[in-house]
Amino acid sequence: MMDEQNKDQEELNQPAEPADDHTEEEDDPIHRIPIKRHLWPEEVEAKKLKKSNQRLKTALVFAIVFSIAIGWVVGTLHPIRILKSLGTLSSDNKISEVIDIMSNDWYFSKDIDDVQDRLTDQALTGITTNDEDTHTEYMSADEITSFKQSINRNFVGIGITYLATDGQMPIVERVLKNSPAEEAGVQSGDIIVAVDGTSVEGKTSSEIADMCKGESGTTVDITFQRDGQDIVLTITRREISSTVYGEITSENYGYLEIMQFGDSTASEVKAYLDEFQGAGVTKLVLDLRDDGGGYLNDLQDVAGMFVPKGTTVMQEVFRDDSTSNIVTDGEPYECFDQIALLVNANTASAAEVFTLAMKECRDDVTIIGETTYGKGTVQVTKYFSDGSALKYTEAKWLSPSGVWVNGTGITPDITVKLHDVLYTSFTAMDDGSEFARDSVSDYVKEAQLSLDYLGYSVDRMDGYFSESTVTALKQFQKDQNLEETGVLDQSTYNSLLSAVVYDWNTSKTHDLQYAQAIEVLNNG
Repeated sequence: MMDEQNKDQEELNQPAEPADDHTEEEDDPIHRIPIKRHLWPEEVEAKKLKKSNQRLKTALVFAIVFSIAIGWVVGTLHPIRILKSLGTLSSDNKISEVIDIMSNDWYFSKDIDDVQDRLTDQALTGITTNDEDTHTEYMSADEITSFKQSINRNFVGIGITYLATDGQMPIVERVLKNSPAEEAGVQSGDIIVAVDGTSVEGKTSSEIADMCKGESGTTVDITFQRDGQDIVLTITRREISSTVYGEITSENYGYLEIMQFGDSTASEVKAYLDEFQGAGVTKLVLDLRDDGGGYLNDLQDVAGMFVPKGTTVMQEVFRDDSTSNIVTDGEPYECFDQIALLVNANTASAAEVFTLAMKECRDDVTIIGETTYGKGTVQVTKYFSDGSALKYTEAKWLSPSGVWVNGTGITPDITVKLHDVLYTSFTAMDDGSEFARDSVSDYVKEAQLSLDYLGYSVDRMDGYFSESTVTALKQFQKDQNLEETGVLDQSTYNSLLSAVVYDWNTSKTHDLQYAQAIEVLNNG
């Protein structure tokens, strides 16, 4: 039914897939909102699979009991023989027998297209769902395709990320290196005015993204506003991988953000490091925050750019206690003499391997941020003839010195926490909802956190709507050209969220972890 085709790359992965962001594989441009704490994809899938499993178990019990009961009543079945045969079936035959019953005798099967495929997927999902290991899972063809895209972050587009918050025209945040947008001359800070002659004013982020989408090789004319002047650039769409972003800071330091260790990560990193080296950069901020992992081969290649050739960056320990050392074979860049490495609770797996390798194999690396996720296992992927796959844990990994981070994570050299609003899961406020003085609500708490983050004076941030909150809210409404009611309604709430998102994505003012990294490099 499912023939094994091949064994894919080893994978150390816990990818972050923001639920309400526009990701590269879905849209281009991208609307990034990195202030909401989301479940990991494998955590989300575990919950879905648990519910699906329960429904399947219930359906199976119902089908078997129903068949036996009808046999007794009608006399056309032989329940004792059935019970005996089911009891003596091998595990493989039992699964096939149950799927056959569910496909042909289950009442609801008539309403399901490709019922055998669906039941098979559900059965395999149940087999691979275990409390001992949440990282092993069976994935359908569609699921494995999405999973690979989440690691490689590949898409067809023009290669920019942009912000489009309430009351603001969409502004280009980043231009990806070696992208069509960079080649056409797009710059960070450009304001998107129109796409193929159609104004984007009043358009949602998704609508703007849809306007920019198209087949690889086709062109799009985008009107940008720059320095008060409109310019029209013709950009040819093509496939892009975007796992890395870099720039040279005002201090002439290199800033390199690795979002995932995918197929193209090593080449992307090399392009930026070549640029830094050519500009005489000697100090580097490596940002691995929210990097959920990726492929072992790519991790190995990237690590080889920072540590001497032949360095062990990771140890694998298999079920029989045999071990294998992962050793670099690249030529490192010698120009960097000080590195500040940023991590947070979403830094996981391959990103944790890289972090510990850098820390243990160099004496000029300072880890800054918050304790990492703590995933210390290695997965491999086996594909089947129908495009589905089994991703299962093959080994655990240890740092060069033998440290296992599973369940504990990596504690930074310097712990720095960001503003509480950046850890808040905002929920949509219903139209017509209002909160005024002396009311108590989580919406009020979120508004207070936002006001404090934006620099407005509030006396408390616990959800009680104080007089100080009224005053701060009125000032915010005035600054945003909103009606100065001092009441928190949907419009004001959304404006607060938008203001926080816009500030975080266009300014380093509140990025205390980045500020600490710069301070370390300045004092080094």
